[in-house]
Amino acid sequence: MTNLIVLIPALPLLSFLILVLFGGKLSRKVAGWIGAGSIGVAALLTIIVGISFIKSLPETKSYSVVIWQWLHVGNLTANIAFRLDSLSLVFIFVITFVGFLIHIYSIGFMANDEGFTRFFAYMNLFVSSMLILVLADNILLMYLGWEGVGLCSYLLIGFLYKEPANGAAARKAFIITRIGDTAMIIGIFILFLSFGTFNIQDIMHLASAKWAIGSSLAVITAALLLGGALGKSAQLPLQTWLPDAMAGPSPVSALIHAATMVTAGVYLIARTNVLFSLAPIVQTIIAIIGALTLLIAGFSALAQHDLKRILAYSTISQIGYMFLALGVGAYSAAIFHFMIHAFFKALLFLAAGVVILVLNEEHDIFKMGGLRKRMPVVFWTFLIGSASLSALPLITADFYSKDAILWFAFSSNSGGMVLWFAGIIGAFLTALYSFRMIFITFFGEAKTEPTFNAGKLMTVPLIILATLSVIGGFIELPTSMGNFHLFSNLVNNTLPNIAIKNVEQLEWLFQLISALIASIGIYLAYRFYFKKPAYIEAFNHSRLNHFFEKGFGFDKVYDVLFVKPIVWLAEIDKKDIFDQLNISISRLAIWGNHFLSIAQNGKLRWYLLSFAIGIAFILTLMLTK
Repeated sequence: MTNLIVLIPALPLLSFLILVLFGGKLSRKVAGWIGAGSIGVAALLTIIVGISFIKSLPETKSYSVVIWQWLHVGNLTANIAFRLDSLSLVFIFVITFVGFLIHIYSIGFMANDEGFTRFFAYMNLFVSSMLILVLADNILLMYLGWEGVGLCSYLLIGFLYKEPANGAAARKAFIITRIGDTAMIIGIFILFLSFGTFNIQDIMHLASAKWAIGSSLAVITAALLLGGALGKSAQLPLQTWLPDAMAGPSPVSALIHAATMVTAGVYLIARTNVLFSLAPIVQTIIAIIGALTLLIAGFSALAQHDLKRILAYSTISQIGYMFLALGVGAYSAAIFHFMIHAFFKALLFLAAGVVILVLNEEHDIFKMGGLRKRMPVVFWTFLIGSASLSALPLITADFYSKDAILWFAFSSNSGGMVLWFAGIIGAFLTALYSFRMIFITFFGEAKTEPTFNAGKLMTVPLIILATLSVIGGFIELPTSMGNFHLFSNLVNNTLPNIAIKNVEQLEWLFQLISALIASIGIYLAYRFYFKKPAYIEAFNHSRLNHFFEKGFGFDKVYDVLFVKPIVWLAEIDKKDIFDQLNISISRLAIWGNHFLSIAQNGKLRWYLLSFAIGIAFILTLMLTK
């Protein structure tokens, strides 16, 4: 069992090393199957380990394996060690299984790209880093995986580096997430100084024993860890990097949004839930940030023209729901939504990738149209993904995961009507912009003709993900609909149960409201973007729509407050005394090099002259003594 746990992150890492060291000698076919095959084997091992783990419950709640001692300096000790429990099992299943489907799709999608082998090397390192992050038994090793996914996101977002805009998007993602990472590492230092260990379980136990609820250290540390989570998961105020991250190839977007980087913040908060329970004010802030983010991102998605940017804002919004759930203590609901979101968001990005690829890299949905009959498989799978994203009642998986969040946002001891109302408005916006995509992209008059048909390597993963986007929700039925709670029974072995207010059992009423709101959103999308588009034409050209399209102007504000002042200071500082000193030293070195090179110009007389000068200098020193 423990050996298999080690192999799960080791196989993608080994594949990365093979592709880096020997990729130039491998054919594309071999490189592709090495890259995808390693993730496939890791997914198979995850299923084997998962079945064994579930059978061992509740007697055995975790497995640990120490590979080697990483650091041992004074009181500082950290091992390369992994810990598998219910929470990490859910994450490694999503990472490997969804990651495998994305890799298979990528073989077809990237078939003609000159950086084919490099792409799969980066993707494998990405998956390995995320697996290390969620399996790490100590927070220092988790941070190694944390920074690994940050590095890989930079490499993959800027993969098509010949376009300057792509490089700029990669740098933006790297810099903004570093802001959160800096806060996180400070929080890690505080934890080590307070408890003398990096082991996560020991830290949680010692924190609950030594820190009182609301203590200053608990609040400061939780706030610093939250900073890291906000950066990685693209939540307010560090959300601006994610829409620009669409510069990477579509499989990269699918991997970042569905199975790796943007869910890292959700995992961090869930894993360190004890710290956040000791800082109720920070946990309340998490809920508020989640509610605000899902609304801002929902309105922004409604105004986008780029198909992938719509999905990017959608991800920010759906992660907002997860933060809302975490903030009210509904940890199992947040992780359940993470899993379901991975299925339909990977599906939507991969389907969008097919659309963009066959339309000669056309991203503007208003230049598409009429694709329903020309691309039936893509249309039906995209429709299923959009229906799940919209939480279409009863028949899609997201209805069950989002319903749980909305219910707990109202009924938990930390929730309330305001948080529920924000969530329900977000649900309406989600249904509206999701079917706006459908009606504009796949219905109406065709404006761009497809150039080829996608092969099975790209369509089969869509069909599998579409199936999961429908049936995945049935592993956790609402209390009002049955007693089948496989998911919460699993993760509650690791995560705490939510405290519910003493309220009447109105869950069925809230489900009805949620279903009605989603249906209204879909109907309005049909009316405004298919049946009577003239009704919405004035809004499409309004300043408010432009404001939404620009993501509420956060980029402009940050440009004025931070970017331009830093650039201005750098320009002023360009010719300071330290730069002049360095320039003078470099010029002196260059002059010295030119002078000494005279003795090495290949002319014999110069060599003899140099030799004579040297002898005269030595004799002079000897005679003066």
